[in-house]
Amino acid sequence: MNGLTGRAVVITGAGTGIGRSTAAAFVANGDVVVLTGRRSDVLSRAANEIGRGESDRVWWRQCDVSDPVQVDAFAVWFTRRVSDALDVLVNNAGGGTPSAAMSPGATTAEAAGYAQAMLATNLVGAYLMVHAFRPLLRRPGGRIVNISSIAAFRGGGDMYSAAKAGLVGLTYSLARELGPEGITVNAIAPGLVLGTEFFGPRIAEERRRRIIAETPAGRSGEPADIAAAVRYLASPDASFVTGEVLHVNGGQVFGR
Repeated sequence: MNGLTGRAVVITGAGTGIGRSTAAAFVANGDVVVLTGRRSDVLSRAANEIGRGESDRVWWRQCDVSDPVQVDAFAVWFTRRVSDALDVLVNNAGGGTPSAAMSPGATTAEAAGYAQAMLATNLVGAYLMVHAFRPLLRRPGGRIVNISSIAAFRGGGDMYSAAKAGLVGLTYSLARELGPEGITVNAIAPGLVLGTEFFGPRIAEERRRRIIAETPAGRSGEPADIAAAVRYLASPDASFVTGEVLHVNGGQVFGR
């Protein structure tokens, strides 16, 4: 790995919010981290800020994970420029927008386009990344962490919740399949996490207050809360944890 020590980590959707905070946590741990996402300017800025004093440990490359051509190109670039082995893959890319696709005025074609976009961003992209990087995952010791959502367990956002539930199912399947090779696969189900583009300034104050009131912990989450959970699942301490969904949502939805 270009003479560097530490594990090689790839994080999708790493330019902002949870992905960025997770990247910073791994860099602080002495790992070599590759940030990827769709927006080059955002990635470049995040990498520069995270990598101050550690610039040789922070890489970035633009990649739309729902595009198989870009994913394949990214995997080739990774082996040529960063490492011939991958220790940790964090599938964080995703998101959603309030949908009017099921409203009476929407066409079936509009509903189909919305559904396909939600699946591509939140589920298919993770599947493609695992497929492309599977040959590179360290055996034993490789880690895959998928960022799902409490929406997978309680609904909300129609196709968004369906896609995040599919990501949980993919996690279960991959954990069973890759376990014999010494690779663990787990998921995290965040709740309300402020400081992200998903919520951030878009969330109405009334809704924010209501969600916090429904949360036993009595507060919203922060990207660092999710980053800490990712680091645990990627650590040697979690070597016997696989096929699990870690609920990091202040008790808003209990594990099941």
